[in-house]
Amino acid sequence: MYYKRIIDSYLSEWASRKMHKPILLRGARQVGKSTAVRHLGEQFKYYVEINLEKQPGYKTLFRKDLQVKRIVPQMAAMCGIPIVPGKTLLFIDEIQDCQEAIMALRFFKEDMPDLHVIAAGSLLEFVLDDITTFGVGRVHSMYMFPMTFDEFLCANGEDLLMEARNQASAISPLPESLHDKLVQLVRTFMLVGGMPESVAKWVETNDYLQCQEIQDDILTGYEADFPKYKKKVDPQLLSATMKSAAVQAGKKFVYSRVQGDYKTAEVKKALEMLIKAGILIPVTHTNANGLPLGDGRDDGTRKILLLDTGLMLRLLNMSLGDITAITTQILTASAADLVNKGPVAEMLAGLELLHYLSPNLHHELFYWMRQAKNATAEVDYVLPHDMQVLPFEVKAGVQGGMKSMWDFMRDKELTQGVRCSLENFGHFDYVDSKAGNTVRHVTIIPLYAVSRLR
Repeated sequence: MYYKRIIDSYLSEWASRKMHKPILLRGARQVGKSTAVRHLGEQFKYYVEINLEKQPGYKTLFRKDLQVKRIVPQMAAMCGIPIVPGKTLLFIDEIQDCQEAIMALRFFKEDMPDLHVIAAGSLLEFVLDDITTFGVGRVHSMYMFPMTFDEFLCANGEDLLMEARNQASAISPLPESLHDKLVQLVRTFMLVGGMPESVAKWVETNDYLQCQEIQDDILTGYEADFPKYKKKVDPQLLSATMKSAAVQAGKKFVYSRVQGDYKTAEVKKALEMLIKAGILIPVTHTNANGLPLGDGRDDGTRKILLLDTGLMLRLLNMSLGDITAITTQILTASAADLVNKGPVAEMLAGLELLHYLSPNLHHELFYWMRQAKNATAEVDYVLPHDMQVLPFEVKAGVQGGMKSMWDFMRDKELTQGVRCSLENFGHFDYVDSKAGNTVRHVTIIPLYAVSRLR
């Protein structure tokens, strides 16, 4: 069964355009890229899927030259399906196995502009670094991630609940019964995560243990890929760095905390490889003095997120040996304890912020921390919103626990902020006596409604 994805509407819109570039679909392994393309293929009269890893014979078509008007008829003859511009969706999967095929994408745009072509592949980012003639301006990249909470709700048949949530607001919050149901579902989502195979298993069985088996298999698959990484990095170091990122989630990443006798430069290289593979996601410090946030970035100060909360918890289990207490806390702890103790809620909020952005661009996450000696002030995320800098704090609820946000808003002369929690929708004003009684307005967005921010 196919579960709707946010990217579906973007792919459908691309397919309907009279003028369209070939798409390079980018993202970590097993986030659902191939499945989404096959779903799109149902809109076409003909669908052709070529897997260059499983069907290496197709590589020879690209080795002679890059004349796509020669390649396409030969490809059609080999697969026995017509490849007709305007009627066929051509999907070239695992394209990283043939650099010539990647280079050929630009010529589909130039020589067969009416043909719909999508390419995808595992570890694609490493190969693109080596291709100087990659079709800038002639190939369009889209980025794909694990499933969002909204996609998880739809997969579980909770469309009406999501619709009710979307009607709620700060001045008209949800009835407590619906709020409580969404809180319980977001707890489940933390454990199941958004990897499509894990979500499908949850929908089928409602069995956390079976989901964990799938998550363990996915992580094993990631580790099996480590020897394939372009630049030779010790696979054991890559594994240790990935597990350390789970342990350090929610805190500034410290290279020396990676287990093993590794130099900082070695760990940094491994970290960059995992980021390039899409397994880890950096949250970079910025001074947040204005937009764009990247102008004030400090790449030496970063927090690191795993691409999925379910996978993070499995990595913690590998690192710590037993996370029964963490699992129990996620399922049963009070809202305040769940948000304030442990990094899972903060990590989920960051992933949700990223995953609802347009897949047509590569986006970054930023946070702010006071860098003075012995300073502790930190704002979990800072966002560009309505041409302003918007602080976004993941907090349990009480105003007194938001000193960092007040300090930040005062320093940057901001009047709008967001508190993300397991509270219902709401808002409040804070009169800042330290800044001449300036009124600062904070909107409360539940953790299950981060998509509403956009």
